[in-house]
Amino acid sequence: MSKTGIDLFLDLLSDHGVKYIFGNPGSTELPLNDALTRDSRLKYILGLQEVPVMAMADGYSMASGSLGVVNLHVCPGLGNAMGMLYNAFREGTPLLVTAGQQDRRLYFDEPILGGEMVEVTRPWTKWSVEVSRVEDLPAAVRRAAQIALTPPTGPVFMSLPVDVQMEPVEELELDMSPIRVPDTRVRPPIRAIERAVELLTSARNPAILAGSRVTERGANQALVELAEAVGAPVFTESGTTHGRLPFPSNHPLYGQGLPPWAPEIHKRLKEFDVLFVTGMDLFRLYIYYTPNQAIPRHCKVIHLDENPAEIGKNFPVEVGLIGDTREGLTGITNSLKNHMRLEPQRVIEDRSDHWQTRHDEARTSLRTQIDSERTVAPLTPLCFMEAIGRVLPENVAVIEEAVTTTNTTLERLGYLKDPEGYFGHRGWGLGWGLGVTIGAQLAWPNKHVVGILGEGAIMYGIQGLWTAVKYQIPATIVVANNAQYNILKICAQGMNLPGAMQGDYEGMDLVGPEYDLVAIANSMGMRATRVNTADELSDAIQESLAISEPMLIDTPITRETGKKLNYG
Repeated sequence: MSKTGIDLFLDLLSDHGVKYIFGNPGSTELPLNDALTRDSRLKYILGLQEVPVMAMADGYSMASGSLGVVNLHVCPGLGNAMGMLYNAFREGTPLLVTAGQQDRRLYFDEPILGGEMVEVTRPWTKWSVEVSRVEDLPAAVRRAAQIALTPPTGPVFMSLPVDVQMEPVEELELDMSPIRVPDTRVRPPIRAIERAVELLTSARNPAILAGSRVTERGANQALVELAEAVGAPVFTESGTTHGRLPFPSNHPLYGQGLPPWAPEIHKRLKEFDVLFVTGMDLFRLYIYYTPNQAIPRHCKVIHLDENPAEIGKNFPVEVGLIGDTREGLTGITNSLKNHMRLEPQRVIEDRSDHWQTRHDEARTSLRTQIDSERTVAPLTPLCFMEAIGRVLPENVAVIEEAVTTTNTTLERLGYLKDPEGYFGHRGWGLGWGLGVTIGAQLAWPNKHVVGILGEGAIMYGIQGLWTAVKYQIPATIVVANNAQYNILKICAQGMNLPGAMQGDYEGMDLVGPEYDLVAIANSMGMRATRVNTADELSDAIQESLAISEPMLIDTPITRETGKKLNYG
């Protein structure tokens, strides 16, 4: 059998080390699925709907640090996947998203299912293209992979017409050079580093704001060393779930996650005079406007980022450092240590002792609150999260998509010791968590992966349960079930909407009927159980971690709606 364009496509992916293609097929993707029957180098991971398919690739890519590859069914399939594409773009996940396209000889007739995909995907990708000649496939795939994997990383899209997929290539002279991603680790300019050090050493009360890209660039230890050298607390990105954890939550200088609203951020930061910011967007706020500025005007901002567009985008900076996150942090720390040889260390030690005391007090206060809620039934969100955290093993990854339940509780209790093993929801398009849990487990077969999801969020991509069972991916799925879109109720109250202020909500309660997640999971062949107490939840998680198959644990929690999110 002669080699075709789609065989060439698979050759290029395999040569780059791609192991999986996540997909939901259709008529325009049949050449790819047929080629995979003869190609043992790549494994096709089938999903029943595009939301979990995209999320699985997202989770796999984030966990493995490699290119995630997705194949969707022309325009409708791509349309179904757009919410997850938005998430991947906000996360900076390096994905190669492909979709079949109708044979171009049918274009004039406006064929069934065909349509414009390149322009549709352009806002949420780094690059979007339709391959019009089979001769261009090698260059297109190389460029797509290089763009996706080069910082700032992100998804790319490629449309593959059926005629290009099926065209013979054996008579063509093609450049099959491998994909090569350039090394972009550039240290910021020396003068900028020196200016940053001057500000940090002269600061009365400095703080560090850090985000996901610290972990994604392998800079966690470098951040720890900088924080310890300055004696500054480290606050993480805004959001109830905020991407990757940049700093170990059991460290005495961990300062907790920031809220998503400007007045609350301002309140948290007003005691500081210098803010060192790295690896995060400064800031992406949520839903409704308030006139309060998130960063107090008296704060001087030092901002390190690999993307020049992020520096000074929303707030003026005193010092902007363009360069690799890890190289920048290491350069600043080394310069700082050299400078501090001439300075008394007592200031740094006092600062560190102060923040350790506040850290311990906050944790003690949180545990006291949890203890006061232990007799409440159904479980409160805090007791729910504590029951999970107390049995998490060292070798664990946690994926969170339970927006109003989690409230950074696992971090605040110090249960997340390994920043690499935490994934929070940065894009906030629901349906993300289940697929990411499955994809991360596929990338890390020797690590326990626990997904903590809301009952509303899981239904956006519930088909992912079937995929977990089909491929026996042994992820643990824990559902915080309060039968409502609680985040919407909290936001409605924050906006002072008249109905919400009276406790009246339309379209936000998931009752009448209330769906049975245990029955749904069982119908797809998955082990599942419902638990009601904290001890039952802890026991069920331990049971799930001990078996080599996926398991869902449905846990009713209180339906009381708080007036705001609890960040400590």
